[in-house]
Amino acid sequence: MDSVTAQCATAPVVLETAKLDPRFPQTNQTKACYVWYNEMYKCYSQKGQDDEQCKKIKKDVRAICPDEWLESWEEHRANGTWWGKY
Repeated sequence: MDSVTAQCATAPVVLETAKLDPRFPQTNQTKACYVWYNEMYKCYSQKGQDDEQCKKIKKDVRAICPDEWLESWEEHRANGTWWGKY
């Protein structure tokens, strides 16, 4: 067994997802996805992309938002047609 395989065998596996947000108690997380996405860019504008809190929000956004939505929204941001505040 090589060293990489040995490290993988002994490293603990940590599974996480976005925390419960009491503003969005329903199963449908569409609105939560949109709000968290905007909060991520608000955080970026206030603290920068390297801030730990912003990285945590980004991780949560990636956990609850479909990739297709994120790709579409990023295209809108790049084209200057994003309808959000940030």
